[in-house]
Amino acid sequence: MLARPTLLSLMAIAAAPAMPQASDPLTRPIVTEHTAEWLAPRPPMRVFGSTYLVGFGGLNVALIDTGKGLILIDGALPQAAPAILANVRRLGFAPRDIKYILSTEPHFDHAGGIAALARDTGATVVAGPRGAEALRTGRLAADDPQRGYDSRFPAVPMVKVIRDGERLALGNTVITARATPGHTVGSMSWSWRACEGQRCKAIVFAASLNPVSTDDYRFSAPSHKAVVAAFARGQAAMRALPCDILITAHADQDGATERYLTKPGACRAYALSSQRKLAERINSEAR
Repeated sequence: MLARPTLLSLMAIAAAPAMPQASDPLTRPIVTEHTAEWLAPRPPMRVFGSTYLVGFGGLNVALIDTGKGLILIDGALPQAAPAILANVRRLGFAPRDIKYILSTEPHFDHAGGIAALARDTGATVVAGPRGAEALRTGRLAADDPQRGYDSRFPAVPMVKVIRDGERLALGNTVITARATPGHTVGSMSWSWRACEGQRCKAIVFAASLNPVSTDDYRFSAPSHKAVVAAFARGQAAMRALPCDILITAHADQDGATERYLTKPGACRAYALSSQRKLAERINSEAR
């Protein structure tokens, strides 16, 4: 027979501290030596027309208002998802109006927040074929130069696959998928046109193109010829893009101190910088 709770026991229960809620597995922080720099707070800003930035000092996240819904590009780290949605609200938009989330590369610093963002907005996640494979597992691909870091992130079970050159249309905006492999074999950049009245500009949100890896990885190894060849394809694709405004996935990449670049030939310069860095890395491995 169960004893009835006494008045004193009820008072004790009421006075007891509330049990902490279980942490959200999709926003559990990933912390590295760069995290504070990557997630340095920045106010949301308009880039041009209906294109905005809702990310951070070291990681860009773009938002496009198409008139028929919103498109988000990249998701930063897992713990960044609430701040991204807060920035969307600060611009006067509703997160539930985000229809698509586009992924540049399946690394924790750019894709870590996508699972939480997709859950909280109901948006469809879009990536290239190889990027989609990694997003679904939450782990870097076996041929990724950074696989040695074994950097896992929340998996994204449902991903719409888009191929190089295919277009995604929503409202008044058409975004083209631009395969720019190298940094990862599945890296995808995104291009579209934005207008202010009669003045229009070509905007590129570029995946990383820098040759980063663990110290024991050798780009010069015969087994990694395919990776070096992928870099060449990605660099050539980036050089060829119409590019009035360049937004790089890392906000401070190649001198983009204002979070994006408007210099003539910015995409071409970005590709040449990648070529130079890769050549320097391969030369250093021969010493």
